[in-house]
Amino acid sequence: MQPTDLRVALFSGNYNYVRDGANQAQNLLVGYLLSRGVNVRVYSPTTNKPAFAPTGDLVKVPGFSFPGRGEYKLGRYFPKETRADLEAFAPNIIHVSAPEFLGHGALTYARAHGIASIASVHTRFETYFRYYHIGPLNIGFVEPAILWILKRFYGRADRLLVPTPSVTALIREWGVTTPADLWPRGVDHDRFNPQARSLEWRRSLGIADHEIAIGFLGRLVLEKGLDVFADVTTALRARGIAHRVLVIGEGPARDWFAERVPDAAFAGFQRGDDLGRAVASMDILFNPSITETWGQVTSEAMAAGVPVVAARATGAVDLVEHGVTGFLVPPRDTEAYAEAIGRIIAEPALRRTMGEAGHARAAGFRWDSANQKVLDAYMTLLGG
Repeated sequence: MQPTDLRVALFSGNYNYVRDGANQAQNLLVGYLLSRGVNVRVYSPTTNKPAFAPTGDLVKVPGFSFPGRGEYKLGRYFPKETRADLEAFAPNIIHVSAPEFLGHGALTYARAHGIASIASVHTRFETYFRYYHIGPLNIGFVEPAILWILKRFYGRADRLLVPTPSVTALIREWGVTTPADLWPRGVDHDRFNPQARSLEWRRSLGIADHEIAIGFLGRLVLEKGLDVFADVTTALRARGIAHRVLVIGEGPARDWFAERVPDAAFAGFQRGDDLGRAVASMDILFNPSITETWGQVTSEAMAAGVPVVAARATGAVDLVEHGVTGFLVPPRDTEAYAEAIGRIIAEPALRRTMGEAGHARAAGFRWDSANQKVLDAYMTLLGG
């Protein structure tokens, strides 16, 4: 079997209508598959004003807004128009990327028609209800229910793609026994590198050359740990540790976050080489999120030579070498975060050596080699 024999139907919960790390990984994957001659067709909810142009052929799936997070959509459970298009495409692999209605419908279709299926794990959905309480739902009831749904979803696929060993361990704890392959992520090293650092750009935001900029990078949404980030900066001020906060990104929680970090420099949404410049212009990346399965922002900061302080959680534990490229801290431990960040601020030599070590570690994060692992998994699945 050759790559040109593959006909892959990719079902995505968000392929391009809101920009995030998961859908950018999917678009890069599709671009790589197409370059190898694989036939790919993508099915996802869409919007009239997408965040970016899709890679490959994108088929619109009817959807509705997710409760409490209106910018995200849920695809309907396998609409007839989607089924008709899929039947005409005649895939020999169905790849699902999100455990929602559309993904469940796609797995059901695959099983009913004897089509090989593969599911990729992109985020810690079971943690989201800790940040978004919808109606009278009780977190003690909701999270076990979500875990049951996730176990069932990933257990129905023929094979899984997971970004890191820590995620493999997590899903095994859930009771998922489906065979799993690693699909790591890459970094655009032409964009994310220490040479992109710009003191002039920092000055334009009011950050002096001698000030230490603690960076937040990503969508401004609660599940990224914005509350912890704000609490830690308060703890740093209480300790008398001088610093500036540099926020790169936009999102629905921007105003909420701005009230809690009133002295922060908000650079807004950055793209392309401007994003690489912004990341390299940080002095420390602080990523307290526990929802990551890889942590694209972490790997990009490392590539840019920026030390990282992150939650000791999935994703980060596979990327950050504690005490070498940064520090891993128990999630939500405000004082421990402040201690770690304060040490990096107080020791310029440590800050420099951690940045250099992170840059060297990230050199191995390459998109082509990462996406080749997916193609290899497809071929294995079909016995090629």
